[in-house]
Amino acid sequence: MIELAGIIILGIIAQWVAWKLKLPAILPLILIGLLVGPIATLFTEDGSKLIEPIWNGEKGLFPGESLYYFVSLAISIILFEGGLTLKRSEIKNVGPVISKLITIGSLVTFLGAGMAAHYIFELSWQVSFLFSGLIIVTGPTVITPILRNIPLKKDISTVLKWEGILIDPIGALVAVLVYEFISVGGGGDFTLTALMEFCKILLFGTTFGFTFAHALTAAVKRNFIPHYLLNVVSLSVVLLVFVMSDALAHESGLLAVVVMGMVMGNTDLPNIKELLYFKESLSVLLISILFILLAANINVSDLELIYNWNTLTLFAIIVFIIRPLGVFLSTKGSSLHLKEKLFISWVGPRGIVAAGIASLFGSKLLSKGVVGAEYITPLVFMIVLGTVLLNATTARIFAKMVGVFLKQSEGILIIGASKISRLIANYLKQHNRHVVLIDNNQTNIEKTEKLGIEAINANIYSDSLTDNIELNDMGYLMALTANSDINKFAINKFKKQFGENGAFRLVNADEMNDPENNPKEGLFSHTDDFIKLMEAARKYPAIHEIKIKDQNHYEGLIEITKADENIIPVFLKFPDGDLQIISSFSKSFTGITEGFELVYLGKMFDLDKSAEVMNKA
Repeated sequence: MIELAGIIILGIIAQWVAWKLKLPAILPLILIGLLVGPIATLFTEDGSKLIEPIWNGEKGLFPGESLYYFVSLAISIILFEGGLTLKRSEIKNVGPVISKLITIGSLVTFLGAGMAAHYIFELSWQVSFLFSGLIIVTGPTVITPILRNIPLKKDISTVLKWEGILIDPIGALVAVLVYEFISVGGGGDFTLTALMEFCKILLFGTTFGFTFAHALTAAVKRNFIPHYLLNVVSLSVVLLVFVMSDALAHESGLLAVVVMGMVMGNTDLPNIKELLYFKESLSVLLISILFILLAANINVSDLELIYNWNTLTLFAIIVFIIRPLGVFLSTKGSSLHLKEKLFISWVGPRGIVAAGIASLFGSKLLSKGVVGAEYITPLVFMIVLGTVLLNATTARIFAKMVGVFLKQSEGILIIGASKISRLIANYLKQHNRHVVLIDNNQTNIEKTEKLGIEAINANIYSDSLTDNIELNDMGYLMALTANSDINKFAINKFKKQFGENGAFRLVNADEMNDPENNPKEGLFSHTDDFIKLMEAARKYPAIHEIKIKDQNHYEGLIEITKADENIIPVFLKFPDGDLQIISSFSKSFTGITEGFELVYLGKMFDLDKSAEVMNKA
């Protein structure tokens, strides 16, 4: 009981440490597992592990084959969640570079790493290609923490993020199929019987996954399942599909759950977000337990097996030759520059799916007596740990070396996608600024996207925004919602990450009536709150520019905006085209000369009044 509780506690501590240090969780999880497992045998009195998850024995946490069953069920849930994230629309729209990375890049890794493992370690072709199939995957759970605090162009972040998301279930599927081929071939001899068994696995896996996905979707849509049971029923069905498919066609269960997740992820399923959140939370717990167990299950003899120069050679070939080759072939003819291709080539950490399935398949093949199977688990763990350590420690430095590190983040993140936000965002987009709107109202999101403006449907109280590496170039934050509490929360939570150049929010009614205590982060004007802005945008839905002659002229125009509630100052446009947000302390700009322009929302300035102000100045 103490060991079981200890694994859960250590797992959650590892997840917290990873979050605090901005590292992939897999790194502290595996290190803790190795520490309480094989490394512990070096300092315990009797040479035993602190945690002993014996796979084929009668002692330990999981006697007999119970650990194998637990790992199988846990990975089935993790792969189902991965399948849920794979959308057909994303494959169409992510662009040719990402499409090539998950096809050509995967093929290069599969063939290159397989040949390298075969010739360096003299493994059979079957075992070598199982190894290469396992290390195809990268995964967003390892890439996101590494890139979270590296300011990069959106194109680079997008490529790395979507490669990880799309390649996870694809890489798992390749590994499953290679494993099935080895299993039904009796260790590698190709026969008609083996081919028939292989086809049987494909048939049952795809059929069960497809059928039960549609059945569960229909049950949810017709309200056959009460809302409070939706998540647990879905979990039960996933486990049922895995077990039934595996019983009818041995080893087809993993394929079935991947297919089931992919099908459900591409249907118009109500409450799909709730299901994803539940599966994500469950996956975090399972991953925490799983990787401590799997790392602890490794023996010192396994580590000694790869403690040689051959391992370093294989690692170097995969990281410095195969990954760049796949990236450069996939990005040939694209708009990416050489420095961007180099950075994408450098960042390719392997993740949770690779390590999990490697332990599962390696142990199963070892129990069947497949020659060379003992290399699968330690070699994959070496690639996972090595790539995560390499990228976590050098990605920021390498980004600066090759010149993709953004010295100043110029993107603008707007909280709220109301009419005001859309007007401002459209103006910014027309002036070649990367602008993103955040809202949890789907109608506002759709209206924004129709304008060709990037929008994200998200709740700012969740942590999903901080994990979005595509927002790494955000340097300005504007909170423009109708709710003052939300605006304040957004500023306090996100100003360090997204507002390094400035974080602003709308003033509320109380602050508007007390200009002496106007907040420093007040936006546009201390005389206009959300209601006044909406009213001005309703009457005059446009953004205008007016040329400024000098400092006095600018200050005079600001006074006019204070007197006319239908004119809202928004930006100060510099002669070089740079835009600066006007805060409620609108006189804070100095040194304004001819060539500057005032950008404002609402009613156009009365030219006579403007001239009068200029003459007075």
